Amino acid sequence: MFWVKVAIWIICLSPVWGALAWELWAGAIKPRLIPDEQIEALAKDMISVHGNRAAEFAFIKEDRAWRYSDSFEQGKWRRVRHQIRCY
Repeated sequence: MFWVKVAIWIICLSPVWGALAWELWAGAIKPRLIPDEQIEALAKDMISVHGNRAAEFAFIKEDRAWRYSDSFEQGKWRRVRHQIRCY
């Protein structure tokens, strides 16, 4: 009887763990797979268009991705923003 309860508990929580795993993949791991050259190109484009306010505009794009629940775009723009700070 104990193992039946454990199995039911695992089955009931599997959607929660699946959602957490998906968010971890989309928000933390997948953005790190973008080549550094692509991130640098986006950062340079932002700097050439927006000048000293490039980091602010990258943060706006990151915030917009957060508001639309797009974890991948949020992670991508976070990397771009950090790259802008390095310049």
